[in-house]
Amino acid sequence: MNIQEYFTRISYDESPKDADLRTLTAIFQHHIRAIPFENLSMHCGESIELNLQSTYDKIVRKNRGGWCMESNHLLFWALQELGYEVCILGGNSYEPADGAYTAEINHILLKVVIKGNPYIVDAGFGGAYQTWQPLMLISGKDQLQTPGIFRFTEDNGTWYFEKVKRKHYIPEQNLPASIPEQNLPATDTPEQGDIRKIYTFTLEPRDINDFQEINTYLQVSPDNILQKKSICCLQTTEGLYALVGWTFTEMKYDYKDNMDLVKITTLTDEEVEKTLKEKFNIVLENKLVP
Repeated sequence: MNIQEYFTRISYDESPKDADLRTLTAIFQHHIRAIPFENLSMHCGESIELNLQSTYDKIVRKNRGGWCMESNHLLFWALQELGYEVCILGGNSYEPADGAYTAEINHILLKVVIKGNPYIVDAGFGGAYQTWQPLMLISGKDQLQTPGIFRFTEDNGTWYFEKVKRKHYIPEQNLPASIPEQNLPATDTPEQGDIRKIYTFTLEPRDINDFQEINTYLQVSPDNILQKKSICCLQTTEGLYALVGWTFTEMKYDYKDNMDLVKITTLTDEEVEKTLKEKFNIVLENKLVP
């Protein structure tokens, strides 16, 4: 594994000299715009192995993406190589359908400390709830980024992560509208000023092996969203691309009047393969069953 090879994969062509916030932000943004959040392996007969060498080979050498346990693990390795003080944390995702957080830890995020100040770095949530910059780990502070307003609140050692949702503008209807959740990863019916819970976490350091069991479970359990839908999502300089099943969504953040522009297209099987290549730079080795 080679850090320069990783830099080439994310199109980062600077020579980082300091493990500072500016460098962290730049690497993070290159990472989320080059490496999709995707679970396509599950839908083309491939198993997802949770070890660094497998993740590196898949994402860096085979030009694939991955889910949080892969993408954030790779970023964790890269930041360690660059001399950052970084550790893995575990999160419990919010399930809108259940109105509750998962009982088991099912999400990896990173804590990075720079000059004594802690930041949360998460390149693996995907969809409209993917942050674009490291977030200061401060309770109750609104942190505005291009995707929207993010916020942490802390209660007795448990941290809650949430986002203020925007309305969607769909030009065909010429009206603010909402999108069914199944057509866009990690989103639900937005109302102006509504809060979308994302996940909870504690500051207890974790090891990648703590996630082996959930990594296996998510690949075999028929009840989770990752089994039910093939998902590929990539952040762009203006918004995001999302391919869920045969539905391709393009989103442009804050298009007008605090609304996100959304364009939705239903693809054929042939167009799915073409879209993966053109929009996500992914060519699969095995046949995808959307």
